[in-house]
Amino acid sequence: MLKIGEFSKLSHLTVKALRFYEKECILLPASTDRWTGYRLYETAQLEAAASVKAYRQLGLSIEEIRAIQAGADVRQLLTEKAKALTEEKRVIDSRLSIIHHILEDREMRYQVTEKTIPEMIVYSSETVLAQHMDIMRWIPSVGEECLRLNPGMKCADPPYEFCEFLDGEYRETDVKIRHSEAVTSAGKENDQINFRRLPAAKVLSVFHKGSYDSIGEAYAFIMRYAEQNGFHAAGPARECYIDGIWNKESEEDWLTEIQLPVEQQIPVCRDHSNS
Repeated sequence: MLKIGEFSKLSHLTVKALRFYEKECILLPASTDRWTGYRLYETAQLEAAASVKAYRQLGLSIEEIRAIQAGADVRQLLTEKAKALTEEKRVIDSRLSIIHHILEDREMRYQVTEKTIPEMIVYSSETVLAQHMDIMRWIPSVGEECLRLNPGMKCADPPYEFCEFLDGEYRETDVKIRHSEAVTSAGKENDQINFRRLPAAKVLSVFHKGSYDSIGEAYAFIMRYAEQNGFHAAGPARECYIDGIWNKESEEDWLTEIQLPVEQQIPVCRDHSNS
């Protein structure tokens, strides 16, 4: 029989860890001396100690180790752990990429965040505007028309409102645009207002402060980030106008959030067996 200190040396587990595993009932002493209270282990338990240590190094929780000891499928548990670690690595890589972008951009002007927009009901309206600056006069008229059709219509909480540019290219005139705003339920429609259910979407987000004339810099930044991190666009970009001509006197104080719906690119495994 081995005292706890001797077992600690042979198992490469600290005495503190052995006492903790005893408390959690995943590695119990073979016996306890009734006169001295010393914990005693058998050499045969070194294999069990090695397994516990290995599982902990793999990041398994006490509950998961306890489940394995109770007969759970080890292969299935490790497969699930591998999936969790893969996702954790993706998140870490994404954060590192953001940090590198910030470090490379001395002015730290843009920072990309990844987030999920939940499923929602929106009312939408499409039109062709003579020029971009007409957006802020057109949007209020859309909301007024929706309320005229649907008195008492309530916006979602938190609010969510955005515009999408539907042309296949940038246009300075005759701009095709769609405005959408989240609401609590669908309502009456006409040739100007329609309701649709938007599925949940993962988006990359950046905030652009300043004139719309320089917003192209923000688009360039977010597209570069998407390409470098294995994303591709899953729909038109959304512009959310937070501050603008309606509440800020200076263009320098205008604030726009750009959201790019994305999907993760799946790497293609090539067969090199015949190469």
